[in-house]
Amino acid sequence: MIELVTRDGPDVVCLQELPVWALRHLESWSGMHATTAIARRPLLPVGAQAVTALHHGLFRSAFTGEGDAILTRNEARDLGEHVVGEAKLRRIAHAVDLDGVMVVNFHIDGVREQFDRVVALARERSIIAGDANLVSPTADGFSAPLAGSIDQILVRGLELRDGPSAWPLERRVVGGRVLSDHAPVEAVVA
Repeated sequence: MIELVTRDGPDVVCLQELPVWALRHLESWSGMHATTAIARRPLLPVGAQAVTALHHGLFRSAFTGEGDAILTRNEARDLGEHVVGEAKLRRIAHAVDLDGVMVVNFHIDGVREQFDRVVALARERSIIAGDANLVSPTADGFSAPLAGSIDQILVRGLELRDGPSAWPLERRVVGGRVLSDHAPVEAVVA
């Protein structure tokens, strides 16, 4: 999936729900700089990949842990991670500064208060992107959300030239296999 989503040379990619073991491979897989954060540590120090491979849909990140990443074409300054919720699972937002633009990557439980905490992190010139688990969440001063989607890219203080739009199913199928249960969302920002 990393090779597919970076194939057309994007400037920024925000990823959620990655197995922790994969974080160390992101730069070689993508050819981009990776800033990562761990939301949940692996339960099994060894063998987690094999256990999860038995049924990805059922086990997901239960054994492998869960990480998030921001991939950038140019080097970015890591602004750290912030816990925005701990109801079901530890939920984080992490951010980078990319040439004066703050990029905030997040994954939350679908709780409006968690989303508001993510929005509160943003600067005047910001992109917030991630899995809100809220359908079409809005935020004052930000661009309109992708209608009907829980995965979002919202922009403030920048020009949104195209999007956000979700990839159609056929764009994320390789070798007859759907590579993600979430459709990647993309936008052109200036």
